[in-house]
Amino acid sequence: MFSRILILVAISANAQTVLDRAYTALREKDYDQAIRLFQQGLAADPAKTAPRKDLAYTLLKTGDTEAARDQFAEAMRRDPSDQHVALEYAFLAYETKQPIQARRVFDRLRRLGNATAEQAFQNIDRPLKEGIARWQKALAEIPDNFSGNEELAKLAELRDDAALAAHHYEIAWKLKPSYRVLLLDLGRVYADLGRAADSHAALLAASRGAEPRVAEQARELLNPRYPYVYEFQRALALDPANTDLRRELAYLFMEMQKKPEAEKEFAEILKQSPGDLLSTAQLGFLKLGRQDTTGALPLLDKVLKGDDDELSDRVRSALKMPKALRRRPETSRAEVKVEAKVLAEKSYQLGFMKDALKYLTIANESDPLDFEVMLKLGWANNILKNDNEAVRWFDLARRAPDDKIAAEAHKAYKNLSASHSLLRTTFWALPMFSSRWQDVFAYSQVKTEINLASLPIKPYFSARLLADARGIERSRTATANPQYLSESAAILGVGFSTPVKHGVSGWAEAGTALSYRSRPGLARATPDFRGGLVIARLFGTPLGSESKGWFTETANDIVYVSRFDNDTIVVSQNKIGRTLLPNLQMFTSLNANTDLKRQYWANFVELGAGLRTRWSTLPPNVHFTFQVLRGVHTRNEGNPRRPNYFDVRAGFWYAITR
Repeated sequence: MFSRILILVAISANAQTVLDRAYTALREKDYDQAIRLFQQGLAADPAKTAPRKDLAYTLLKTGDTEAARDQFAEAMRRDPSDQHVALEYAFLAYETKQPIQARRVFDRLRRLGNATAEQAFQNIDRPLKEGIARWQKALAEIPDNFSGNEELAKLAELRDDAALAAHHYEIAWKLKPSYRVLLLDLGRVYADLGRAADSHAALLAASRGAEPRVAEQARELLNPRYPYVYEFQRALALDPANTDLRRELAYLFMEMQKKPEAEKEFAEILKQSPGDLLSTAQLGFLKLGRQDTTGALPLLDKVLKGDDDELSDRVRSALKMPKALRRRPETSRAEVKVEAKVLAEKSYQLGFMKDALKYLTIANESDPLDFEVMLKLGWANNILKNDNEAVRWFDLARRAPDDKIAAEAHKAYKNLSASHSLLRTTFWALPMFSSRWQDVFAYSQVKTEINLASLPIKPYFSARLLADARGIERSRTATANPQYLSESAAILGVGFSTPVKHGVSGWAEAGTALSYRSRPGLARATPDFRGGLVIARLFGTPLGSESKGWFTETANDIVYVSRFDNDTIVVSQNKIGRTLLPNLQMFTSLNANTDLKRQYWANFVELGAGLRTRWSTLPPNVHFTFQVLRGVHTRNEGNPRRPNYFDVRAGFWYAITR
């Protein structure tokens, strides 16, 4: 607890130093530098409100009104009692086209007796109230007036009357279902009313509409996960004429092997759009699959006679008919799909993954049977950390008729699905020689995690080995090897770990240590309880990279071990160096150890140099490390050896996960 307080004090002091520099830049009217320093200081200590207000005012000086508004909003959130900050935020919110939020803040402040807020509230509220009254009077005479219902709904939403807004948006939607922007409005006001399911249905229907602008806005508001069947059905109840939405539901049913339900949806599409050749072909294939040739052949014949040459060729291929000879059209009919794929490829190459995902989604909607697009959707989602979506797309793409696409998708699916499987087993091993101890040490662990998405922790079973080659023979000498280097035991345990976040994870386990060497006066099996915190990060160019570059890595462990007299050991191993070749790194090492019991063997610092490499004859996931280190013990009470030492260490590292 005390160490945590010290860390917080140090962070606060460092933040204040940066903020002092920000104020110096502000006095010198170097606004860009002041803004940058304010942002750095507040990132280190976000609880400070005074610098945040000064940052907001500085942003106003540079004309960045929206950024200033957001800073005032954060300051208001951290100190709701500051009425001046709240007023500044409300005026800026109104100025930057956020009248609803502005009205809410003015309303709260006026109830506290703030005269300025009262006047501002009335200036916003009075025109809204009068406009609502006028439109209500007009609609009493002509209730089916589309413009009147839409305008009344907008005014009611601005006045924070979500129920009235929803009622008139619904009427407007019924009067003009082709005006799809109303679905966005309905999704917004349903969310304000707490009707989450209705809001999701409206946004889902809008996201599969024909207007790209509306569809893109809806996708930004939707939950990133893929919709369930009942959510598609709820959206179709609101927007029954949405053939894109219904077609996607039909394909979902096919993926779920619910072909009767898929057939029903395709049939409904053809009732609404008889000229939809894609749905006609799919319905024909479904009927053909259940041996209904009487129903299938007329549908497939209609496709063969249609003007979609590509689709016609697919039907001919399915029916084992020769493809028709025809002149290739100069411009493909699937123009939207082609353009979307081109834009997706450009965005992908430039690293604009969100844009690439957007265009790939459009391409998939235009042609749900394009397996190349499915594969790229998998990679795009994987890069954006949407792994559940990525697994789904890889699973679809590995069924491609193209062997190359199928192989790549299968490999990606296998690698990625392993991390999402119920059980995941990791094995690592580190055999290492130390010249200081003239011994070979071996450390390894097999750990099987149980991946339960509903739990914030991961239970696991573990088997560790901590051993050395010389063991008991050396323990007879006066300079016995410290217990922490080799426990000469296999440790079986159960425990749990937390997911790794920003390189940090925690763990705890209980088990039994089984010594494989007899020790006078000590039992072969002893209880073992241990746990700790792991902090590991890598910055720069890693081993195996195609490019050269600098790298820095740090690995820090805080470990409690019951068998070390209930001691807690802190280990920090740090490297900074350069990747010279894909399989060669040179680095400088700085290591430090300490413990709560203040034992000599656990308190030292080391400085040295080394290299890390691998060669073609080594198995995958193996690399070799060589280091020359100079060490100094920082505590020497009871130390039978010299306080300073040299050590040459060499070892292999191997790790694999299944």
